[in-house]
Amino acid sequence: MSVLVRFAPSPTGYLHVGNVKAALINWLFARKHGGEFLLRLDDTDRERSREDFSAAIEADLFWLGLSWDRFTRQSERLDYYNAAVEELKRQGRLYPCYETAEELERKRRRQLASHRPPVYDRAALRLSASERADFEAQGRLPHWRFRLNEGRIEWHDLVRGRVGIDAGSLSDPVLLRADGSPLYTLPSVVDDAELAITHVLRGEDHVANTAVQIQIFEALGYKPPQWGHFALMVAADGGPLSKRAGDLSIRALREQGIEAMAINSLLARLGTSDPVEARASMDALVEGFRLESLGRAAARFDLEELKALNSRVLHILPYSAVRERLRLDEQGEALWLAVRPNVNSLAEVNDWWQVVRGPIEPVITDEALLETARRLLPPEPWDQGTWRRWTQAIAAETGARGRKLYLPLRLALTGREKGPELQALLPLIGAERAAARLKGEKA
Repeated sequence: MSVLVRFAPSPTGYLHVGNVKAALINWLFARKHGGEFLLRLDDTDRERSREDFSAAIEADLFWLGLSWDRFTRQSERLDYYNAAVEELKRQGRLYPCYETAEELERKRRRQLASHRPPVYDRAALRLSASERADFEAQGRLPHWRFRLNEGRIEWHDLVRGRVGIDAGSLSDPVLLRADGSPLYTLPSVVDDAELAITHVLRGEDHVANTAVQIQIFEALGYKPPQWGHFALMVAADGGPLSKRAGDLSIRALREQGIEAMAINSLLARLGTSDPVEARASMDALVEGFRLESLGRAAARFDLEELKALNSRVLHILPYSAVRERLRLDEQGEALWLAVRPNVNSLAEVNDWWQVVRGPIEPVITDEALLETARRLLPPEPWDQGTWRRWTQAIAAETGARGRKLYLPLRLALTGREKGPELQALLPLIGAERAAARLKGEKA
């Protein structure tokens, strides 16, 4: 099966977990089937599209590991859309409308008050040539709607199964703004057709759009792609996720110390029948990805669940995955392996590096025990067996056991009550610093 999928964000803001889920599903589907992933910036909104948002989208996708095989911008493809507009006008499927936004809103309110669906009444089709001329003489520029054919629009959805929508329940969609610029619906169809997109995988909020777009595909003589509409995510309390999109932008999560693989591991399984598991690589996610596992029920995105998963991801990451960000010396890998089971964010590793290298203020709670411990320090070189041999010797001489033995040593050596296994930390601290700290000296 030849596969080409696309992720098509609008550069009008930063990526957040809601639209990244769509990017991830498409990327995993492409990789699973040996296909290609297209990044298309839908930047026809001249007022809201910004270059800094475009750059941020690319940077976020790169950080997440969602590399693209092809790239395009809709602002560079206007000739294709203009040609499609002319063809639809020639067929009589695209017609001018002169209502203002305020007039359309009044119509909608009247329909709702009368318990009728708020579907456009096609009043513009009943305008005479002189009425249209009068509107234009007033300075009104028309927006343009696509006239839907009557009947039921059906397709097989890769997630939802058989889907059918009565075209009569939909408003004729606006394809062109009054300034002549295209809205989302038309460029999306033209690009999907001209670029030979094979599968469109997106949120269920696009189901009605798909019905409309199928008719546009057919009007332009194109074969529609295969469709798949997955359930949207909601917030942990069941409310709309969009209300918290600012807090859940990829930039914000990254600043909080969330790992890319934690985000990917959660979003790849959220809303599926498969358990959420920490994964250290994208290859592992590809291997376990199944489009058919996507369910119909809305998945709840819980930031606390992501943070917990972030810890589990860190606990399985190899040193090669964090080396460049930590920038430690030749003992960096040993430190990483020592502290990895205890950290919840990468920033904590640098804290433990400070504990190991010092200086720190030791906490002295049992001077007699610590004096004996200092006297019994074995000569270097040390390894992970040193801690066990040393503490056995201290216990044999002092009779201290359990917490009475280990807590005073930990407080003196690290200044903390809890932390990574000291059998791994002690060789990194070294004999000189250990001896000084056991005496209560800042080292």
